[in-house]
Amino acid sequence: MVKTIKLNVPRGTKEVKVFKKYDVIVVGAGHAGCEAAAAAANMGSSVLLITMNMGTIAQMSCNPAMGGVAKGQIVREIDAMGGYSGIITDKSTIQFRMLNLSKGPAMWSPRAQTDRMRFAEEWRIALERTPNVDFWQDMVSSLIIKNNTVVGVKTSIGVEIEGSAVVLTNGTFLNGLIHIGEKRFGGGRTGEKAATGLTEQLVTLGFEAGRMKTGTPPRVDGRSLNYSLMEEQWGDQDAGKFSYTDTEISKDQRCCWITYTNLNVHDTLKEGFEKSPMFTGRIKGLGPRYCPSIEDKINRFAERDRHQIFVEPEGWNTCEIYVNGFSTSLPEDVQYRALIQIPGFENAKMFRPGYAIEYDYFPPTQLDLTLETKLISNLFFAGQINGTTGYEEAGSQGMIAGINVHQKVHDKHELILKRSESYIGVLIDDLVTKGTEEPYRMFTSRAEHRLLLRQDNADIRLSPIGHQLGLISDERLEKVNQKIKNSDDLVAHTKKTSIGMTEVNGLLEELGTSAITQAAKLFNLLSRPQVSFNDLRRADNNLAELLSNYDKETIEQAEIKIKYESYFEKENEIVEKMKKMEDKSIDPDFNYQTLVSLSKEAREKLVRIKPRTLGQASRISGVSPSDISVLMVHMSK
Repeated sequence: MVKTIKLNVPRGTKEVKVFKKYDVIVVGAGHAGCEAAAAAANMGSSVLLITMNMGTIAQMSCNPAMGGVAKGQIVREIDAMGGYSGIITDKSTIQFRMLNLSKGPAMWSPRAQTDRMRFAEEWRIALERTPNVDFWQDMVSSLIIKNNTVVGVKTSIGVEIEGSAVVLTNGTFLNGLIHIGEKRFGGGRTGEKAATGLTEQLVTLGFEAGRMKTGTPPRVDGRSLNYSLMEEQWGDQDAGKFSYTDTEISKDQRCCWITYTNLNVHDTLKEGFEKSPMFTGRIKGLGPRYCPSIEDKINRFAERDRHQIFVEPEGWNTCEIYVNGFSTSLPEDVQYRALIQIPGFENAKMFRPGYAIEYDYFPPTQLDLTLETKLISNLFFAGQINGTTGYEEAGSQGMIAGINVHQKVHDKHELILKRSESYIGVLIDDLVTKGTEEPYRMFTSRAEHRLLLRQDNADIRLSPIGHQLGLISDERLEKVNQKIKNSDDLVAHTKKTSIGMTEVNGLLEELGTSAITQAAKLFNLLSRPQVSFNDLRRADNNLAELLSNYDKETIEQAEIKIKYESYFEKENEIVEKMKKMEDKSIDPDFNYQTLVSLSKEAREKLVRIKPRTLGQASRISGVSPSDISVLMVHMSK
């Protein structure tokens, strides 16, 4: 029903609606919720974004940074499809670095340290400027379900709001429990209360729930640190950015620092192990394997006498410092005594202690590849509720959920990104097909086609999809098409243009690569790992003049195409072979129990997950190659 109030006016009493019926209700305004609301609204849906605190929209609960290995690729993919994360990051960056430049381009990963307060502010400004997005501050305590379909939500103050679909992006708030030593108290993050009611309702509806945990380090007063005892870590001199739009590249950057723990720090931390909620069993949920607490590090890697600590500013205009690498839930006095034994922290003043937080999540095998739940129609999950960790993983799920909820409400075709076309496709396929029992984090190693899924070509891969959905403008798509044409033209020029021995051999000797004995095509020289366009322009004035007509991105794209041409061809052949299995659809109502040749485990897993394709079925844990052969034989009949 629509909630109404009575408003006294001079001519009598008028009935006024507080809420209209929305196309989409998004619950939670973290990174997943913000991207979901933006995507659905920009596609034309009326959206209500409900958050427990309007002052913490897009709050960076942990590290004030975006990107990193594989995560940076995800942010670029979000931007390439019309999401906001890349733009917001560029507007709030205080330091930019491209990681893994010593490796091949498949491993290059952008990372930005951001201004925590400016990041949240820019997100709120962007959402408030997005037509079709309304806001409501309240806690959603339950869903309104009719005929196995969600039709609205009910809040803690008793307000009922109608919606054609709902996206849950509750983050760490579902029955959140914060641990600091032997102390524990309810909370979604420090200073904010937990969300209650939803888990219990979903379980009664038949959903399976679990517990996970994550943690955060103490924050300290940067004015109390001695940076002369630390190693400086500056950003890239030629800084980049995330968004393919015309966001500005920050000319100024803030320095970060590196220091290390030592055996004295470790011994002090061990004194608190008997009060550690992790070691005493008070924390039941599993934490992220690849981002362990400091107590977990010194316990698991007892042979190491030191661990790296990254000292990272929280913004332009604050002295607060994030102590990256020192995540902990030990008692605050133990945290402090250990901190002041780290070089540079001898006189440190703590702003707030580190803590661990336990929260409810729902194993993502209960979702379809669209992120809609299998049990309740028009109900979507995105973010940490699905067992992931990280702003980037959450934001990408939010965007896909926002797209698909709009498509579902308006009877349009769903969007499912393939593993061969995006990291986002890998992420969602992993979650839905394999599930996760610990916080899922994206790595380049999870993507079997990572050579094709680079950060430099996310716009080429995904902007046409964003354009079809109405999230990318004609002008922006034309810019992508021009980038493709220009890079292809540049590659073609190198294949038909030669350079002589006299002009280039001195340069080749300088670069540590063999000289040529006759004129050679530019393409062949650029195929060498030691040689770049910037090198060859020194030896070829015509090339230097030509390159002056192209931007940095186009030149980089052409050079990657040249150096990895044969590898791309082989990778595309593999993708084409796999495509045959990915294109083999399976009837969602198929009765696997009739195939007695399947193993018992395979039948159970296939019935539960209901794979859409033969390719997806092949990635289910417990489904063997022989089981796939049985399915292929049956399907061929």
